[in-house]
Amino acid sequence: MLAFTDEIYEHILYDGTQHIALATLPGMEERTITINGLSKTYSVTGWRVGYILANPELTGAIRKVHDFLTVGAPAPLQRAGVAAMQLPPSYYEELAKLYHQKRDKILQILDQVGIPYFVPKGAYYVLADISKFGYKTDVEFTYHLIREIGVAVVPGSSFFSQPEKGHSLIRFCFSKRLETLETASDRLLKLQSNLQPTS
Repeated sequence: MLAFTDEIYEHILYDGTQHIALATLPGMEERTITINGLSKTYSVTGWRVGYILANPELTGAIRKVHDFLTVGAPAPLQRAGVAAMQLPPSYYEELAKLYHQKRDKILQILDQVGIPYFVPKGAYYVLADISKFGYKTDVEFTYHLIREIGVAVVPGSSFFSQPEKGHSLIRFCFSKRLETLETASDRLLKLQSNLQPTS
């Protein structure tokens, strides 16, 4: 049996949370395929440059599939990736601090607006509960936010194999400039007068 892990947010953690790579646990090194990339840690999501770490017996088959599907990432981007991975520990510390500040900002905004949420311990998203606003679905609420408030979110149902289980959830992304989050704050405050929560 194999384990596939997506560890792309390994450096974006909060509140003393530590990343533990599954492959480092006893008995897992030979059975784990670790998937990662440059997108999040180095803020180059458009590059689509990723990599895997795995036992040599597994990487042979993975290389064949990769070769038939994508051939390879452009050489300049690969060189940039090598340079990025040689950044000092201080880069990762500052990255975590920056996102921690942004996380706290979006949580402050949601507190002001009165939208309950799950406090994230990593990554740069917040899952929020919109059930009290009286919309039938998350998609309906999402359209309202875009058209009337000017804030885009992702419907929670898109993360469920049974979409109805996510109808009361939306996901905010806070990997934005602080100025952008301030603007979002001003706009979201309209929800207090614009919407009438159900009891």
